[in-house]
Amino acid sequence: MKKRDILIIGFIILLKNGFCQTPGAYMGQLTWPEAEKRLTQAPLVILPFAGGAKEHGPHLPMNADRTVMEYLCQKAVDTLPVVVAPPILHGWFPAFREFPGTEVADPDVFRNYVFEVARSLIRCGAKRIVLLNMGIFKATGLPMAIVAREIRVQHGVPTLLISWDDLETEEADALQEQTAGGHGDEIETSINLYLQSQWVRMDKAVTGYWDNYPVKTYVGYRPGLFSRNPQDPAYSEIGHFGDPTLASAEKGKKVLDIMTKNWLEALKGFSADPLPGG
Repeated sequence: MKKRDILIIGFIILLKNGFCQTPGAYMGQLTWPEAEKRLTQAPLVILPFAGGAKEHGPHLPMNADRTVMEYLCQKAVDTLPVVVAPPILHGWFPAFREFPGTEVADPDVFRNYVFEVARSLIRCGAKRIVLLNMGIFKATGLPMAIVAREIRVQHGVPTLLISWDDLETEEADALQEQTAGGHGDEIETSINLYLQSQWVRMDKAVTGYWDNYPVKTYVGYRPGLFSRNPQDPAYSEIGHFGDPTLASAEKGKKVLDIMTKNWLEALKGFSADPLPGG
């Protein structure tokens, strides 16, 4: 028997004995008996959310958030004994409502939807819930934060909400060269060049800054908007803010490495938190 054939047979044996399986699992890939067992044994269950189709300027595909979500979930499955629930792909995006996309325009409907999905996981035995929000905290994170609190209060289940801006720290910000950014910008474009360059249209990438939008010099939360009304100070013809022309795949990998590190550290820390009742 050739050495190559021996290696193939050995690899098949390893697969059959489960030695090549990842520590975690996707709920949708399990049978119901497997899911019933793993949901009760897993230290935490991840409920991911990202816009399945949300505008990111004329140069990025509308699945930009979903692609990053899938990357982070795969890293969690590869590294930790977690269960990842099927993702929520429709959400509340008032800032982008005037552009094409998949939006649940009523924030209460979106909040209740996330809440009911989380509750279904608890009924199946989830000990801890992680809500992964691929929007920023002061946007889609607002209704999801209410879900996290209500799950903890009503069901006694520890819940952690992690938003995009929790993962993209100052270390990641230091990699950017643009004057300012925040959506479809140098950073997001770099990430997509690394993850799915075939869908990025760098020939359509242009610098995009608001010329008439007043700079905020006072305290308080002022919701942003990408308006398509030329009379609005927040008018945006292109739908992004920042300079995607400065993007590179190398920069995107560095940002993703930082986000992944923060993501996995948060999951490990939360997994070790004590459960109610000891």
